[in-house]
Amino acid sequence: MTDHIIQNAYYVTDIDSGIERFHQLWGLGPFFVRRHISLDNVTYRGTSAELDISAAYTQSGDLMIELVTQHNDAPSTFRDMYAANESGFHHVALSFGDHDARVAHYNGLGFESATHFITDEGRGATYLDTTAICGHMTEIYVVNDSLKQLYAEVRSASENWDGQSLCIER
Repeated sequence: MTDHIIQNAYYVTDIDSGIERFHQLWGLGPFFVRRHISLDNVTYRGTSAELDISAAYTQSGDLMIELVTQHNDAPSTFRDMYAANESGFHHVALSFGDHDARVAHYNGLGFESATHFITDEGRGATYLDTTAICGHMTEIYVVNDSLKQLYAEVRSASENWDGQSLCIER
């Protein structure tokens, strides 16, 4: 199985200040912002869980950049690595493919599924705990047309960005 990294994600303490910092540092933009994303069927290491997150997405060449923050203190893939007041690199996301087969493959290699959820749009993800060998988590997507559209819109917006509106609320 060959996988390709299509996203780097950073945990930030606040989405808006994170956007400002990443824009100032690398000139990235615009950012598609989703606040308090509605999540269903959340599990944390096999147990039902609550998760309240916001995220912002932009593009840097062929690589999507995600900023994510967690608003509650529930156990999660994010709290495994960072307290609410800490920031840093959190995960890579792999190219689109068969979610269940990929998760089973990585579980079979000994990487535990840390957090799983589905969004209201029917897309979702499983975060695999690859911290022991990578120092970060790995995200496997539940792929649907909504996810593909998000990736296309973020890429197109970055390629045609006039430097004006830094945030696009979703």
